[in-house]
Amino acid sequence: MLKSLLIRWGVALVLVFATYNPTNLNFVRWAEANFDTSTPIVVLVGIVLLLAYVVFLRATLRSIGIVGVGMILLLIAAIIWVLYDAGIVSLDNPGVMTWIGLIALSFILGVGISWSIIRRRLTGQLDVDDPDTSGDH
Repeated sequence: MLKSLLIRWGVALVLVFATYNPTNLNFVRWAEANFDTSTPIVVLVGIVLLLAYVVFLRATLRSIGIVGVGMILLLIAAIIWVLYDAGIVSLDNPGVMTWIGLIALSFILGVGISWSIIRRRLTGQLDVDDPDTSGDH
C-alpha cells in the first residue's frame, strides 16, 4: 500500500514541479520562452498538463472535498509553524516558501487521488464512484 501511495504522490509532485517551480526547468518558463516559435507544442503540452490537473483535482474534490483540502492545509500550516518555530524553515526566503507551497499542493493532490485506498485500509469500507442507477447492464 505504501508503495502505491508514494507513487501517486510522486506523480502529483512531478505534475506540480513540471508546471512551475523556482528554477527555469518548468512549463511556465519554457512556454514563455518558446510560445512565439513553438506555439502548437506549447499549447499541446499545456493541454496535457491541464488534463492531468483535471484528473487529480476531480479525484481530490470527490474523495476528500473542500473540507478535507482545508484540513490538509491546516495540517501543513501547523507543520510549517513547528518547523519555523524550531528554526528549521525561514519564512523570509520566497524561494523556500514557493517550494513548500508546491510540495503542499502535491501532497493534497496525492492524498486526494489516494484517499480511497487510505480509507479502505483504515476502515475496511470501499468507495464506489459510479453507482448503477439504470438497473441494466
